[in-house]
Amino acid sequence: MMTLLGSLLGFLSAAFPDLLKLFRDTQDRRHELKILELQLEQQRQGHTNRLEEIQVQGDIAESRALYKTYYTGIKWVDALNGTVRPVVAYAFFLLYATVKLLAYYAMPETMASSISIIYGTLWTEEDAAIFAGIISFYFGQRAMHKVRGGK
Repeated sequence: MMTLLGSLLGFLSAAFPDLLKLFRDTQDRRHELKILELQLEQQRQGHTNRLEEIQVQGDIAESRALYKTYYTGIKWVDALNGTVRPVVAYAFFLLYATVKLLAYYAMPETMASSISIIYGTLWTEEDAAIFAGIISFYFGQRAMHKVRGGK
C-alpha cells in the first residue's frame, strides 16, 4: 500500500510543475485578453471623442466663416454693421413703450385709479411671453457664446 501511495505521490509531484505552468498560462491568457478588451474599448472611446472634436471644430469654423462676412475692413461700414441689431432692438422697445403709454392715457379715469386694473390691462400674458422670450434670447445667446469659447 505504501508503495502504491508513494508511486501516486511521485507521479503527482512530477506532474505538479506542468499543471502549475498550465494554470499560470491560462491565467496569463485571460489577463492578456482582458487587457486587449480594455485597449479596444479605449480606442473606441478615443475615436468617439475624436469625432466629437471634429464636429465641434466644424461648427466653430462655420461660425467663424459666418461672422467673417460682417467685417469688411472699412471702419465706418463695420461700425454701422455692428449697430444694426442694437438700434433695431431699441427702436422696437421705444415703440412698445409708446404703445403702452398711449394705452394708459387712453384709459378712462375710473380705470386709471386702480393699480390692479392698470396692471391687468397693460401687462397681459402676451406681454409676459414677449418679455420672457427676449430676455431668454439675449441671455441664452450670451451663455452659448461663452460655452463655444467666445470672449
